Order: sequence, then structure tokens, then C-alpha cells
Amino acid sequence: MKTYRYVTALWDDATAAALDPVGRLVYRSNLLGSDQRITNTGGGNTSAKLTETDPLTGRPVDVLWIKGSGGDLRTSQRENFSSLYQEKLLALQPLYAGRKDKGLKSPAEDAMVGNYAQAVFNLNPRAPSIDTPLHSFLPAKQIDHLHPNAIIAIAASARCEELTREIFGPEMACVPWMRPGFELGLAMQEVVRRNPAARAIMMGSHGFIAWADDGRACYFRSLDLIEKAAAAIEARYAAKGGDATAFGGQKFAAWAPERRRDILAAVLPWLRGKLGRIATVQDDDATLRFVDAADAPRLAELGTSCPDHFLRTKIKPLYVEWNPATGDLAALQRGLSAGLERYRAEYAAYYAAHRRPDSPAMRDPNPTVLLVPGLGVIAWGKDKSESRVTAEFYRCAIEVMRGAEALDRYVALPRQEAFDIEYWALEEAKLRRMPAEKELARKVVIVIGAGSGIGRQIAFRLAREGAHVVCADLAEAAASATAADLIARHGAGIGVAGSGLSGCGPALGLAADITSRSGIRRLLDHVALAYGGFDSICVTAGVFFPSDTTGHIPDEKWAATFALNVTGSYLVADEAGKTWRTQGLPATLVLTSSANAAVAKKGSLAYDTSKAAVSHLVRELAIELAPLVRVNGVAPATVVAGSAMFPRDRVIGSLAKYGIPYREDEATDSLVQKLARFYADRTLTKTPITPDDQAEAYFLLVGDRLSKTTGQILAVDGGLPDAFLR
Repeated sequence: MKTYRYVTALWDDATAAALDPVGRLVYRSNLLGSDQRITNTGGGNTSAKLTETDPLTGRPVDVLWIKGSGGDLRTSQRENFSSLYQEKLLALQPLYAGRKDKGLKSPAEDAMVGNYAQAVFNLNPRAPSIDTPLHSFLPAKQIDHLHPNAIIAIAASARCEELTREIFGPEMACVPWMRPGFELGLAMQEVVRRNPAARAIMMGSHGFIAWADDGRACYFRSLDLIEKAAAAIEARYAAKGGDATAFGGQKFAAWAPERRRDILAAVLPWLRGKLGRIATVQDDDATLRFVDAADAPRLAELGTSCPDHFLRTKIKPLYVEWNPATGDLAALQRGLSAGLERYRAEYAAYYAAHRRPDSPAMRDPNPTVLLVPGLGVIAWGKDKSESRVTAEFYRCAIEVMRGAEALDRYVALPRQEAFDIEYWALEEAKLRRMPAEKELARKVVIVIGAGSGIGRQIAFRLAREGAHVVCADLAEAAASATAADLIARHGAGIGVAGSGLSGCGPALGLAADITSRSGIRRLLDHVALAYGGFDSICVTAGVFFPSDTTGHIPDEKWAATFALNVTGSYLVADEAGKTWRTQGLPATLVLTSSANAAVAKKGSLAYDTSKAAVSHLVRELAIELAPLVRVNGVAPATVVAGSAMFPRDRVIGSLAKYGIPYREDEATDSLVQKLARFYADRTLTKTPITPDDQAEAYFLLVGDRLSKTTGQILAVDGGLPDAFLR
């Protein structure tokens, strides 16, 4: 096995040998995609030309298997690959040649994409990639098209062609920048015809493509070429002074991590209010070295090069003009406000200057990447996965600029070329094909008490509707377990960037002691660091201390009951209100009361009166936090199954209290069912009440379906006449 310094060889012959030909293509793709030095998330394509049996004729035919549109090499499986008749793809060439309107970026070229569907083999539903001609028109059996930072650094250099010859010799040919599509495939076909010794092609401002007739050989050829590029970059980088002189040397000193966290926690919700998206923070050493460097403003203004990058990062990032050595939070906010205003105006001017008669309407003019000296990169997306991908892509762009500046001089795509990619009709069509967003998409909801019972079920209900869910609990391990279960069920997304807490997925588990104001502040700041802010909080944490035989509980348990059930909810609202006012976006708070708040009875004096206080706290907070925040409550009753409020001893005590027969050695599940049945029979609906029933109420109050409702208590008790509103 070869050894490498700048990439990692992961190929295992035994694993590959056990797979069929398509399986080996998937295997190779996953290995390549697993290393960010080889290709970025969602970037690149792999293919294999295989002999298959035609399902109609039974004859052998050549089939191109290629990663389909929108796929990701790291995570793709067999179903993510398109399969097309190679003969039919080649037959598109004379069809295209006969078009009078052919040419780069022409209607004829775009029309060819629609013809790929006519070449689909065996009714494969995966949409073919725009890069299909690149793979079909090259004669090799196995092909890798990748976006390694080291290769793009050469592709984005002013002397791209000359550097390609110097570093790779005749092994790698070169094509100038061309938009992906039919014309690029034809150009590559011609390059190979003229350069039979070539085994790869450098794609100007884009990446590279390499090939072999064996999958293993293709994999290692790709690694060999990336290794050569990286070695050349690092040698010249070191010769120019390395990190000390990178990007013109450091202009600002990086802040200590604790100071960065504090100011980020304060500014991110404010920023989220301006941008309305989900954030990812990247502040590793390499990122800070760029952001704090003298040349960062110049290079940032040039924008990114690889089209995969700027489709996420936009034409350029916003470099924030401020001095971290002398500025404070107010100064940073002023710099951000001025920068956002300037960016929006410049983006509108960019659109006006480069739009075509048939260009789609201008999209959101806000930046998706902010470069903040002293703090790092803040990336934004419609969800956590997208913002992590955006952060990853700009981190890749930084590495590309580092390499290009070490070798030569970094150049970005011409603005018109970049615009024609960003507003390409085919890209617009892809956006329109995206499935509709779920009801709670783009929302961040904190569920306090998510480690078990009702809180856990609320977390699952909200995640099902697309919410980002912060699972908080006094038992951090239980909160993390709920978050892990959400990730396992709904996926972590494809993004891989993010520093510290900001590297989380769409669910996160955190510790929360809501009897401590400082603990609550810590929780909310951590959520801001993870997602940029939050939209809703559901508080289900509570405590019930059974009374003694005389019906009393000790004073300290009385105090503990109110400290958690009442004061805790107030402290959460008071601290969250500070963040919500800073964020300036509509928000919701849902507290947990109880049917016991309205029903007086013996044996639960502290609990019942605490819940009565919570019900009125809902009404008071609805007034205090209006109009920005809607505050409501849910009043559960007799939720026994799955509830953390009913441990075995409390269930047995209740069965004894109500004279329901049971055995001391009876299974807990059986005891719970008996008590649940008894409680159900007391209701008008005669059905047991579950945590799922409660979760539905929280979902309704968190979302916009009851957007005109505030200061109310929604009872989910099966119908208890004693608890009717009065």
C-alpha cells in the first residue's frame, strides 16, 4: 500500500473484492468523499463504464454509472447513482452538432441536459448529473472528477496552465474555465485525442478529472495527483515564510477562545435577527490566520473560484471592517450594520450589471459568509446542514487562496462567469425541484426536560416537522441520548464544518438546571453558539414530591417544588426574553401547568399550588413579553405511561390510594397500565393519555397554526369536568 503525506489511502483490497462492479464504484466514491482534502461535501463525480444486460433484449450493453445530480460522494449509496446507455449518450454528439444554436452556454447546450433522460438504463429514477458528458465522452472505464483544495489552488492561479506543466508534466493536460456541460465534455474529448499520454485534465478555476481502466488504479491515480499538488504548494509556502507570512502576515491578534465565545454568544442572535437563518461558526487556527491577516480584505473581495463553492458562499463574503483590539460589542454591531448595508447594495449592483434577459429574479441579497477579525468565519444557511456546508466551502476557499498565493497569484472567476453559474436556468430549475420545507424548518426550539417522558416526545414531534431541537435536561446524558436518537432517525445532514458546539447537527443535547439563573444563561449562550439563536422554548421540567401519610411534605421539598416548577419557568422566560429582544424575531414560550392547577384535592398540596402558579405565570408573561413573544401553557393530566413523573413507587401509592388491586411483585408495565386505565375511565373520552398526546399540543403552540393565541392554557386531559375552565 502506498503511503501519502497530504491525503490518506483507505482502499482495502479484500473489501473491494467482495463487491460487485457498482458496489466497488460506490466504495471508491465513499472513500474519496470521506477526506475533505480530496473533495468538498456534495462536490465532484465518479463514474464507471460497465457491461450490463439490457432488460429488453437480453444483450450485453455498455452502461455509464455516475453519481447522480445532488449527490454527495461521502454518503452516496447505489441508489444515488444514475445509469445511462453509453451508446445513446455518444449519439447525442451528432444531434448536438446539427444544432445551429450550439455553443458554450447556448440554448442547444442546455437542451442536451433534457436528453439525458432518453438514455436512462433500466428505468433508473436518479436524475443524471450535469457532468455526465465529461464522463461519457472520455474513453476510460473509471473516472474521478474531484475538487481538492490543492488542485483548485493551481486551477485558480494566474499561471494555471504553466504550473500544471511544471508540477505534473505530460500526465495532466489542461482546459481553461468552461461551465460544466456538453461543451466541456467535447473539449475534454478533444484534449485526450491530442494528448494520448494524458491521464488527467486540470479544469481551470474548477478542479480536475482523472481516469484509469480499473477502479483501484483510478483511486490511487487521483491520490497521487493530489499529493503532487499539495507537496508543491507546501514546499513553496514554506519557502515564502509559512504561517508567519501567509496572506501578507497577521494584522490582528486572535482573541482567547473564552473571549470569542462571549462576544459570539452576544452578537449571533442580533445577527440572526438581521439574516433570519441558521449559523455555523468556524474559528480554528487556519481560519483565524486568514481572517486576521493583512490581505484578507483584498482576497475576500475577489470572491471564490470553484463553482461548487460560490453557489453556497455567494459571489463573495462580507469582510467586516472593525478592529478587535480596540472595539467592543457596540462597535462590532456598527461594523456589521454598515457592512450588511454595503453588501446588499453591491449585490444588487452585481445582479443589475450581469443579468441576462431571461435571468431569474434576484435572490436574497444578504451575505452567507461573514469574515470577522478576531472571531472567525460565520456562515449562514436555511438549516444547520446548509450553514455547515457553507462554512466548509469557505474554509476550502481559504485553503485554495493559501495555495494559489504560495504558488503564484490567486484569481477568481470573472464576475459574468460567476453570475451565469449562480443564475443558470438549470440551477434555478434544481432549486424549484426541491421539496417544500417542513412546517418548522429554519426554527430552533429548546425543549427543557427532553431527557424523558413528555419532553422527549415533544423533541421527536418537533423534529419530525423540521425543527432544530436542543434537548436540555438536568441529566445531560439523557438529553444527549434523546438528541442522538433524533439524529439517528432524521439524519445529521451532510455538512461537516463548525468549531466546538457549532459543529453540531440538527439536534443537540445540553445540561440545564433551570433553578440557576447562571445555568440558564449558559444554556442559552450555548444554543446561540450552536445555531445563532433560538425561536421557541418548551419547559416540561418539573418535580412532584409525594406527601407523607399525614398529607404533608418537608419544608425543603415544598421550596424545591416551587423553585423548579415556578421560579425555574420564570427564570427561563426572563433570560430568554433578553435574547429574544436582541434577536427581534417572533418567538414562542410554552410552559407546563397541570389539570391539578384547577382541581383541589388532598395529598399533592405543593405540586398543585405550584402548577396553579404556573398557569397564572403564563398569563403574566404573555403580557410582559408581548408583542414579540407568545406565551402559552399546556395542562396535562394523568399521563402515566412513559412519564418520568410516575416512578414505580408513585404508581403503587396511587393504586393503593384508589383501592385498585395489585401484587407487590407485579411488573411495572402492568402496574402502569392499570393506573392509566383507571385514570382514563375518569375522563369523558375514556382513553388513556400519552406523552404523544401532550407533544401534539406543544407542537401546535410552538408553530404558526395558533399564531393569534397567547396567555392561554391548553388542557390535554381526556376531558376532566372538575378541571373545566371556571
